[in-house]
Amino acid sequence: MPTYLTPNRHGYSVRFSPFQPEKLVCATSQYFGLAGGGTLFFLELTGDGSLLELSTSLWPDGLFDVVWSETDANTVVTASGDGILQLWNVAFPQVPQQTLREHKKEVYSVDWSQTRQEQFILSASWDCTVKLWDPNRLSSLATFLGHSQLVYNAMWSPHVPACFASVSGDGTLRIWNSHVPQRATLSIRAHDAEVLTCCWCRYDQNILATGGSDGLIRGWDLRNFASPIFEQKGCEYAVRRIQFSPHHMSILASVSYDFTTRIWDFKASCEAIETIKHHSEFVYGLDFNNNVQGQLADCGWDSLVHVFNPRSLAAITK
Repeated sequence: MPTYLTPNRHGYSVRFSPFQPEKLVCATSQYFGLAGGGTLFFLELTGDGSLLELSTSLWPDGLFDVVWSETDANTVVTASGDGILQLWNVAFPQVPQQTLREHKKEVYSVDWSQTRQEQFILSASWDCTVKLWDPNRLSSLATFLGHSQLVYNAMWSPHVPACFASVSGDGTLRIWNSHVPQRATLSIRAHDAEVLTCCWCRYDQNILATGGSDGLIRGWDLRNFASPIFEQKGCEYAVRRIQFSPHHMSILASVSYDFTTRIWDFKASCEAIETIKHHSEFVYGLDFNNNVQGQLADCGWDSLVHVFNPRSLAAITK
């Protein structure tokens, strides 16, 4: 299993490149994100099965999330504890190409739209807002208000242009039209706890899932928002991040504060089909490799980045 140590930096987010399957980035923070700076690691999977550091980028505050551009193989965007977004060029990692400064508190989530019609960035912040950005402009295009507590995650629909979801410490899941920032299109109390993460199904535009500090993962159908269509149980502590598989309709993965990475098949069982415990601290980052079936990466507060192929995915057909 390829593993990389981020010394004195604690992992918050890891992402495979959508263009080059062997490239990935990891956003980290010093002192568990409570103080100090942040480091962005650009990594490469080598032919001999190891993870090689290509370069690093430094920021004076902790880095909490990272996402690749969907149009430029050399561009990534990070989100930091000082409320700033940074656009980095992999070829020139010393300083960001651009910084976006409007949020008043930590930015905890950043996402790049995946539909061809539009190319925009979403940022979700502890200032209770979500902001919409054009990467070529310094000021935001819109601010989305409605959550009463800090917003942990905002994710574009991979199917429907201008549609995104957000989740918050207020326990709600909200669906938005980016052209109508005044109010959410749909809103539901998704958990009786803080909702830390959300993700859209890659194969059905109406299905998405949420993960909460109650240790539950719940699935939702936009056509009937009254109650969850599935509920996955087993995490002992908060679910930090979830992601649907790009290769299997009903498969998703999660990472948790219980030090585990779990694989789920919501059509087969409400329990995990595989539990992986290769971290010794909170697991924060998670990503499927779009270009390599069955391959995932995760990272955690133990300063380790792992790339691995869960056994449970080897025999599953699409």
